[in-house]
Amino acid sequence: MPSPVAELPAAAPDTAAAHYAGKLAFETDCSDVQAAFAGAKVDFILLDVRSPALFAQSHVPGAINLPHGKMTAHRMSEWPKDTLFVVYCAGPHCNGADKAVFRLAKLGLHSKLMIGGMTGWADEGFAFKSAAVAAE
Repeated sequence: MPSPVAELPAAAPDTAAAHYAGKLAFETDCSDVQAAFAGAKVDFILLDVRSPALFAQSHVPGAINLPHGKMTAHRMSEWPKDTLFVVYCAGPHCNGADKAVFRLAKLGLHSKLMIGGMTGWADEGFAFKSAAVAAE
């Protein structure tokens, strides 16, 4: 009798590869975002979709505050149509980033969700920035 892990057989390698390639097309993680900023290879716009008040308290360095409700065709036209947007919100308990990715997709724009959001960033031990520090 197999263990509960092996009770259902693992997917074939090509099926698993296709599944995870699809999943990674939709999301990135805090570590990859931090590595991009640390390595000066930032080929995306990082959007914090929380409220301006929460953004001012603390946010991921390099992020722009743009709540999903403010993502209009006019506002998003500030960037080239082929821009990749990476969005985050408070964390796994918040669907603001999901709403933002949905809105961006409806506007015909490319985006990925930064899984974990602020909670994930903190769990990785990465530093935050506040608007007061950003203004200095």
